[in-house]
Amino acid sequence: MSDKSIKKVCVIGAGTMGAGIAAQVANAGIPVLLLDIVPKDGDNRNAVAEGAVAKMLKTNPAPFMNKRAAKLVETGNIEDHLDKVAECDWIVEAIIERLDIKQDLYSKLEEVRTAGTAVSSNTSTIPLAQLTDGRSDAFKNDFLITHFFNPPRYMRLIEIVAGPHSDAGTVEMVKEFVDRKLGKTVVDAEDSPGFIANRVGTFWIQQAVNSAFDLGITVEEADEIGGRPMGVPKTGLFGLIDLIGIDLMPHLMKSLTSTLPAEDWYQKIARSEELIETMIEEGYTGRKGKGGFYTMVKGDDGSRTKMAKDLKSGEYRPAARPGLVKGPAAKGDLKALISMKGKVGDYAWAILGPTLSYAASIVPEATATVVGVDDAMKLGYNWKQGPFEMIDKIGAAHLVERLKESDYPVPPILEQVGDGTFYRIENGKRQYFGTDGEYHDVVRPDGVLLLEDIKLSSEPLLKNGSAALWDVGDGVVALEFTGKMNALDDQVMKLIQQAIPLVKSDYKALVVYNESSNFSAGANLGLAIFALNIAAWSEVDKTIKSGQGAYKALKYAPFPVVSAPAGMALGGGCEICLNSDAVQAHAETYIGLVEPGVGLIPGWGGCSEMIDRWRSNPRHPKGPMPAVSKVFEIVSVATVAKSAAEAKDYGFLRHTDEVTMNRDRLLYDAKQRALSMVDGYEAPEKPEFRLPGPAGKAALMLAVDSFRNRGMATPHDATVAEHLAYVLTGGDTDPVETVTEAQMLKLEQEAFMALARNPKTQARIEHMLETNKPLRN
Repeated sequence: MSDKSIKKVCVIGAGTMGAGIAAQVANAGIPVLLLDIVPKDGDNRNAVAEGAVAKMLKTNPAPFMNKRAAKLVETGNIEDHLDKVAECDWIVEAIIERLDIKQDLYSKLEEVRTAGTAVSSNTSTIPLAQLTDGRSDAFKNDFLITHFFNPPRYMRLIEIVAGPHSDAGTVEMVKEFVDRKLGKTVVDAEDSPGFIANRVGTFWIQQAVNSAFDLGITVEEADEIGGRPMGVPKTGLFGLIDLIGIDLMPHLMKSLTSTLPAEDWYQKIARSEELIETMIEEGYTGRKGKGGFYTMVKGDDGSRTKMAKDLKSGEYRPAARPGLVKGPAAKGDLKALISMKGKVGDYAWAILGPTLSYAASIVPEATATVVGVDDAMKLGYNWKQGPFEMIDKIGAAHLVERLKESDYPVPPILEQVGDGTFYRIENGKRQYFGTDGEYHDVVRPDGVLLLEDIKLSSEPLLKNGSAALWDVGDGVVALEFTGKMNALDDQVMKLIQQAIPLVKSDYKALVVYNESSNFSAGANLGLAIFALNIAAWSEVDKTIKSGQGAYKALKYAPFPVVSAPAGMALGGGCEICLNSDAVQAHAETYIGLVEPGVGLIPGWGGCSEMIDRWRSNPRHPKGPMPAVSKVFEIVSVATVAKSAAEAKDYGFLRHTDEVTMNRDRLLYDAKQRALSMVDGYEAPEKPEFRLPGPAGKAALMLAVDSFRNRGMATPHDATVAEHLAYVLTGGDTDPVETVTEAQMLKLEQEAFMALARNPKTQARIEHMLETNKPLRN
């Protein structure tokens, strides 16, 4: 860890990337100075930077995790405020990709920056040696490349290039900051054109487009064959180009062809299609333009039809669902995919063969190890597997045989690995094949603890079909959800009840954690609708009671319980967090009680826990009604917080709950949080409530009636809201009476069961399962 630290950052360049980087620094709670040029027109000399911040406050998905973060961004302009960089510990240059303009800025920075201040460029194309040409030795010592990916808040990859003169302490300081504060995974890149991810990614997209035109593959067929079966983004190839912008393709091509050597394979495939040139000229640049390879057309009846571009005629036609990929190939068997007869196998091989060969050819030129390439593609392009992980699936020897048959290049490292694999498990550790012909351990940074690593050398303490319990060291266990979407069912609740006596006897604390994309999507709706369809009311009731029992057993267990959510934590996934002693949340946690969206109310203690949060909030008015009104306002419309920071505003997280920016550090941080609570731990006391009763419910329903009269709430929305209001206000209680937690749970159970019997709720559940969208009935 570096002795130096970063307390303030300056970002120069308020375009999409620069502004996004500044927003992420602010999300970390660090002050940031955002500078750009003085506009040609108008009196406001800071208009460009100010406009960028204003735009980000309206952008969706939001660059800021909370609107308050924008207050940490100080705006200015390069002419008037460049001297302020002397206050900053790191200066990030994110201006136009022109070497002369960048070098002119660097010469000005040399005059005003404090010696030892880190300076980096966000360039994606210009070599470091060219950027620092003509600069002083002191500037070269403090200079590096920090290549973020767009959007900076959500993309976890950062490629860092250190030059031969870069000071090791400065580089380490920046790495520590972007890792721990900005949540990035650092991949060390060499000073080569396109670095890693864009080098491979651009080749992959170009080869896929070329092959679609050459083989007569439609855009829908290309996206089906080259999308999910290969583990690349669900948009598919042409859908991805629409997303990033069709007009970006020629810019990337120009950049790489101008910097890569003539013999590089990319030079041989770089070409432009007349159809694509015409689309760009006419404004069909993808989602940001009039349309792209796909577009939506609105009919006279208001319906919307998805249209696809015909690559031969250039005209739009209704998009088809080819259904060409079947069997093991559809489930990710890459060897089966490239071996399929006809257009599927031909197109799959036309993409994968060259792309995997090319990825193998850039080690060690672009990065020292195969791990660097794989991490770059998984984090920078959202591939589920990196190129070398794909090669292991296919078999390196088989791939080499196919490459030779196709007269494609076979890079040395592919010949070198022979019949072996690029990854293996040895003595419970994951190892990778190096360019020296030896295997090396995959080393995690300090403070990174992953369940996937623990599983390599241990067995679960407890396990069933929906959950598992793991020893994560130092007397702490991790409860992992394992079902589809980590949905919660009776098996999860059963394992919780089994875990409590085990932890009490043999361990110190429990962490609720998993490494899926989403913490939990809530209760298993598939099982719920099955039970409802056969009128198995007792089973539904049993599920509610078992969930309440398990969650309260965790809440009152004689040891600390810390939940560590990341991604979606909805419904029951939110409620287990509400019932935990503390939460160590990943910054990108999207949490909420969404049951009203499917015609239900929270049934596992969410109502009383939220009331308890809001009545304890020192900044919220006291009395029986204010907390109830606030919780009703939040829950009745199925509010979901779009970040951990926002979750604190809604009360889903306490203000004392902590946030981890880097996903890979979440388990370690949660474990440390749990251990810090062990000494002197006492389970919380059971809360009691004074609630407004029928008069409070009537007041809440006045608001609901107003929404209905304005067409903002459906009849069943009102029905659900009425049941929620009844629970939150304590049923038939009186403000002078005390309502216990057990009574609140009983009210939840009764309201849940009443709504579950309602055909409109059942219709909502079925619609959600079929379409993944809420039904407004």
